[in-house]
Amino acid sequence: MMRLQLLKQSLNFLGVKRISLLSHVYQSTQRVEYKPIKKVMVANRGEIAIRVFRACTELGIRTVAVYSEQDTGQMHRQKADEAYLIGKGLPPVGAYLHIPDIIKVAKENEVDAIHPGYGFLSERSDFAQACMDAGVRFIGPSPEVVKNMGDKVEARAIAINAGVPVVPGTDSPISCLQEAQEFSNTYGFPIIFKAAYGGGGRGMRVVRSYEELEENYQRAYSEALAAFGNGALFVEKFIEKPRHIEVQILGDKFGNVIHLYERDCSIQRRHQKVVEIAPAAQLDPHLRDRLTADSVKLAKQVGYENAGTVEFLVDKHGKHYFIEVNSRLQVEHTVTEEITDVDLVHAQIHVAEGKSLPDLGLKQENIRINGCAIQCRVTTEDPARGFQPDTGRIEVFRSGEGMGIRLDSASAFQGAIISPHYDSLLVKVIAHGKDHQTAATKMNRALAEFRIRGVKTNIPFLQNVLSNDQFLHGTVDTQFIDENPDLFNLKPVQNRAQKLLHYLGHVMVNGPTTPIPVKAKASSIDPVIPQVPLGEPPIGFREVLLREGPEGFSRAIRRHKGLLLMDTTFRDAHQSLLATRVRTHDLKQIAPFVAHNFNNLFSLENWGGATFDVAMRFLYECPWRRLQEMRALIPNVPFQMLLRGANAVGYTNYPDNAVFKFCEVAKENGMDIFRVFDSLNYLPNMILGMEAAGQAGGVVEAAISYTGDVSDSTRTKYSLDYYVKLAEELVKAGTHILCIKDMAGLLKPNASTLLIGALRDRFPEIPIHVHTHDTAGAGVASMLACAQAGADIVDVAVDSMSGMTSQPSMGAIVACTKGTDKDTGIALEQVFDYSEYWEVTRGLYAAFDCTATMKSGNADVYENEIPGGQYTNLHFQAHSMGLGNKFKEVKKAYAEANKLLGDLIKVTPSSKIVGDLAQFMVQNSLTRHEVEEKADELSFPLSVVEYLQGYIGIPHGGFPEPLRSKVLKDLPRIEGRPGASLPAMDFKTLEQQLKKKHHEDITPEDVMSAAMYPKVFDEFKEFNSQFGPVECLNTRLFLEGPKIAEEFEVELERGKTLHIKALALGDLNKAGQREVFFELNGQLRSVLVKDTVAIKEMHFHPKALKDVKGQIGAPMPGKVIAIKVKEGASIEKGQPLCVLSAMKMETVVNSPMSGTIKKIYVKTDMSLEGDDLILEIE
Repeated sequence: MMRLQLLKQSLNFLGVKRISLLSHVYQSTQRVEYKPIKKVMVANRGEIAIRVFRACTELGIRTVAVYSEQDTGQMHRQKADEAYLIGKGLPPVGAYLHIPDIIKVAKENEVDAIHPGYGFLSERSDFAQACMDAGVRFIGPSPEVVKNMGDKVEARAIAINAGVPVVPGTDSPISCLQEAQEFSNTYGFPIIFKAAYGGGGRGMRVVRSYEELEENYQRAYSEALAAFGNGALFVEKFIEKPRHIEVQILGDKFGNVIHLYERDCSIQRRHQKVVEIAPAAQLDPHLRDRLTADSVKLAKQVGYENAGTVEFLVDKHGKHYFIEVNSRLQVEHTVTEEITDVDLVHAQIHVAEGKSLPDLGLKQENIRINGCAIQCRVTTEDPARGFQPDTGRIEVFRSGEGMGIRLDSASAFQGAIISPHYDSLLVKVIAHGKDHQTAATKMNRALAEFRIRGVKTNIPFLQNVLSNDQFLHGTVDTQFIDENPDLFNLKPVQNRAQKLLHYLGHVMVNGPTTPIPVKAKASSIDPVIPQVPLGEPPIGFREVLLREGPEGFSRAIRRHKGLLLMDTTFRDAHQSLLATRVRTHDLKQIAPFVAHNFNNLFSLENWGGATFDVAMRFLYECPWRRLQEMRALIPNVPFQMLLRGANAVGYTNYPDNAVFKFCEVAKENGMDIFRVFDSLNYLPNMILGMEAAGQAGGVVEAAISYTGDVSDSTRTKYSLDYYVKLAEELVKAGTHILCIKDMAGLLKPNASTLLIGALRDRFPEIPIHVHTHDTAGAGVASMLACAQAGADIVDVAVDSMSGMTSQPSMGAIVACTKGTDKDTGIALEQVFDYSEYWEVTRGLYAAFDCTATMKSGNADVYENEIPGGQYTNLHFQAHSMGLGNKFKEVKKAYAEANKLLGDLIKVTPSSKIVGDLAQFMVQNSLTRHEVEEKADELSFPLSVVEYLQGYIGIPHGGFPEPLRSKVLKDLPRIEGRPGASLPAMDFKTLEQQLKKKHHEDITPEDVMSAAMYPKVFDEFKEFNSQFGPVECLNTRLFLEGPKIAEEFEVELERGKTLHIKALALGDLNKAGQREVFFELNGQLRSVLVKDTVAIKEMHFHPKALKDVKGQIGAPMPGKVIAIKVKEGASIEKGQPLCVLSAMKMETVVNSPMSGTIKKIYVKTDMSLEGDDLILEIE
């Protein structure tokens, strides 16, 4: 009678299926036998497998794991009592979908019950049935309920019958694209495809227009097939901006069903939940009652047993719609456990054993909400690149812990390999607090404690979510991420320690990253830093400058009694002697001593010229950071820089506004005096630089580049009259200080007296500053002669960094003027201490020291006129090219090349042009006469051609003819100032381009670095992103790396010091890498370093070069599942090129440009690493 009555009540139900559903109601009244479970297998992997194992262990149940061939190193197989391989020879996901293997292992090992976890087979009714057929209990609903509830179309029909509201959609899975088209014609867009046999965002695609329909249908079908073994889809009307609320239910075999309240899963990306909250914040209590009541009603309708979730969409009007039942444990079950204190896995197992919910103390009236819980899914995905999955080896793992924090993980440990085969979930972090705000605060703190290195994670993104006001007020919906683009303003992860280990490992394996001119080891002796008194340094000339401005400063210099010195040790001295390689680390160590003991220096030359680009190019330092740090350490002495007129600190022409902006930013960062020169003394270039420095508020020191010999009446091109007239133009243009820049050391004592005497007579009010090099050894005598003739300032370098191609000795000048009217006021004893520091420091740069190949200066400079810094470089180059024994010929050729080019002023970049031509002549055994004769046939160096075109200005006396006409032929010629016709630089656009390219904050200083040296700046930023702040390393470590067993400290910043010990260097592996082992702050660390020598002999897939526009690289590691184009085909920008699959998510690689497919480098089913070359477009 009872069955007949129930049948009559259900006549409006679903045919045959109705009877099977009713059978559960009938069965629920029957006697249920309690059978304890002694052994449980988890047919899953990762953190959910471990979660179930832990529950089983607590209940005294033995555990069994299964694993694929790709998961041999996974933690879940180690956490179980037993573990067995399944799916041998199958694809990674296929192994966990292979029901026969799983059942076979269960039968062979006397397994009582199988827990399916989530994903994989958890919602496959055929798996649940296979378990029952094998006599193994399935920890979940019955096969029939799994089938009806797991099939979203069936579940939808049941919901309609139960009176639960649903979203308009298809009644059954669609069989073709045409059905989707028909549905969209009826209900309009947007619509959504959903996998009929699984969840988790797989196979789910929103379609907003007819044009998107076919591509999204194919992608959704393919994803569903890959994830669940069945590509069936159904279609629904897509509700805009709903909340995604789900209710946790629990049923037993006796017909009892309870709810454990709701979870808010609205924060989603690509329909995958990112953050889950229980209970849902700001939820109307009446709506909560309706949601929970409908969930229980639906579960009872089908005789639901075990754990499950009923999911709803809630629109902005508070109306709820049933969307699906997940007949399994959810990823986010943790938050429900935290707020209800119910262990859902315990309950699942006990229900499977035959216990009732009341037996377990689980009655609806006993279920209470206690506080709030938030779960964050930490994944190995890069939010900055569209959440592309990242793979690789976890080099460092440190978790966030503490009160109110729970962690569920599997692969989260140092050394774990994150493969592209499975889900990107790394660890679930659950925070529990008294309310939403408290839980969010705890979660934020815990995430901040995490240190994960080796793979990228979404932690910076999660931290932004947790700090968002909308989230904190609990008013989020499923469009939250899309409508808050500021969530993607990610705070860069510093990762400094691990990056430095990578750098040290790289140097240990491959040698120095900076080019080494000669093979010489750095000295093993560390320099002793002289003692510095406590307190602020004494007042210096900078106080005068800050108080009285450039004009007042100039007058004060002119009034000063005694000879003033500029110290070049921090720039030109090491540029001349040590190939510009001295690092900020060594400058900073001695800087406080200089501030306290050399406050009466006129200035320190410490910036500009070649040091600007070399800092980035070879030392991997920011030149602006050097200036800032020097300014902080030496606040009292004026700083002086070298400005190449219209070329700023570059070797080319720039738009005028770039030069002006550069000087403005330099002044803001602490620069005081701008020594402005031009390599040809070309007045228009110099005046532009002077105007830029003056407008920035700097002291303008116009520098006349000196060549020839004013004391030799036979040399008429650069006569005394030439220099005086040029000086008149510079004074007229407003220079504050007049400078003679003798870059080759050609200014003899007699010429010094003549030149400086004439300038002093002509300009009695203007301070005169003289710069020279000591190549011939007469530098001290010449500077003393200049002082006697009326010079106010001369350039010197500290003794151990002076002489040869550097400046004259500071100690010699100080000693020679002591007690005279030219007394410098500098204590000789302080010079000795200063010199001792640099003498030992210089030993660290043995590989760059000019004395490695050059043992003395040479008076032949009066003949060849090679500038000091270039003299050193040419010497190195000659030796590196095997011309060391022919350096005399190189010098002779330099003199001949100079004559060929019309007897130039020789200073960067004009000196390089002469040097390039000289080496060209030596390499090709050409004489001056032969070059003149064959000029129209020879292929000259580019620098020579561009000089003759007029790219660096017009030389005094004009260009040499007929050489110029022969070389240029029909090439264009520039008339007037080269940079005058260049369009203004757009700094805002440049800043945006840099932000987009480097994915980090860009400073005004960065913009200027990129404006001066675009390619060098990009390479510098890429180096830093890979290797971190190498400027923190001492120079020996920077150049040579540590020795095995060496212990050392690295100060990252004040109060943060790393203690590192190099432990071992591993053997070469199959990937061409060596593992380098360190101890960092007492913990073992290791890094994998590619052996660049060994790797040349091994074959690897080519990488896409970022600076080659047509090379398309893989945006993430993954497998190629479809190639959409063919070689030779024409394509449009945005057209799909191929489809990659990684971690069960498919990504379409679209063309960034229009063109023709030149070559395809991949095939279907090929596995790729990130940036592997896919194809080339031309």
